[in-house]
Amino acid sequence: MSEPQPGRPTAEEIERLLIGLPPRFTRAQVADEAGVPRELAERIWRALGFAQRADDHVAFTEADVDALRRVRRMLDTGLLDEQTVIRMARALGQTTARLAQWQAEIMIGTMPPQELAEADVSAVLDTARQLMPDFEQVLGHVWRSQLAAAGTRLLAIADVNDELVPTRVPMAVGFADLVSFTRRARELDEKELARLVEGFESRASDVVATHGARLVKTLGDEVLFTAPTPAQAADIALDLVEAGELRIGLAYGPVVPLMGDVFGTTVNTAARLTAIAKPGTILVDAELAEGLDGYTLHKLRRRPARGLGVVQPYVLRRSSL
Repeated sequence: MSEPQPGRPTAEEIERLLIGLPPRFTRAQVADEAGVPRELAERIWRALGFAQRADDHVAFTEADVDALRRVRRMLDTGLLDEQTVIRMARALGQTTARLAQWQAEIMIGTMPPQELAEADVSAVLDTARQLMPDFEQVLGHVWRSQLAAAGTRLLAIADVNDELVPTRVPMAVGFADLVSFTRRARELDEKELARLVEGFESRASDVVATHGARLVKTLGDEVLFTAPTPAQAADIALDLVEAGELRIGLAYGPVVPLMGDVFGTTVNTAARLTAIAKPGTILVDAELAEGLDGYTLHKLRRRPARGLGVVQPYVLRRSSL
């Protein structure tokens, strides 16, 4: 590992600044101190996305002990089993890793060019330290609010399916794709490309949230969203296509919700329709078209879609009335 440049904080100093507690325990000691089997503790750290430490490396703090003790209490109550704890840890680790990376990049992006040139990140770390107490409170509030929203969606699904967590859920699925992204990526410099992608994702997130739907994931030049009804998906697509050079595919039918994502033939159909859509157009499948009233739909010729057989696409436009 290379030596830190003069003026730059070390990895240990960053951890001390942001975590607030000095490391005191090895990986065996932290598990023993918390009363958690060592093998389970190792599985939890891996699920959270942290690198495995050497046996004699002192890397864990009192906060790590406290976190493991809380896990042990959850297991002792019988409310969660070990498999569920590992799944929860993986969800937490992957989500917070992306959140932390994203926020770090935003903070670095606010640095003046001169500070970036000098590679002085001390100012960013100091700002982060000052913001952390308030941000932790906001993070907890937003998480609770999102959990409430997820619960509301589950109840709505239960009203339709007579089961709280069905394995297959009927919903509308949409893909929105930036046209000619590969060519544009070659033409733009790094900052311009970053602004293009962030602007696209930001716009998509705002539109999806406005219509009471869910942005499932972003893939740089593509976003995947779901909506409870065909009309909500149609309104999202129409708003999005007006704002930029996009092509969009929509489908309606059963999907399999898993790990915060969605899977199944309906998702694949929406993706295939996106791939064959012309720039600036929205293609929908027959099932979604059937659920729309008050929109303009133009029936196209049936065509083969890889892995799906023959599909019947419709072009969706706003009603002229």
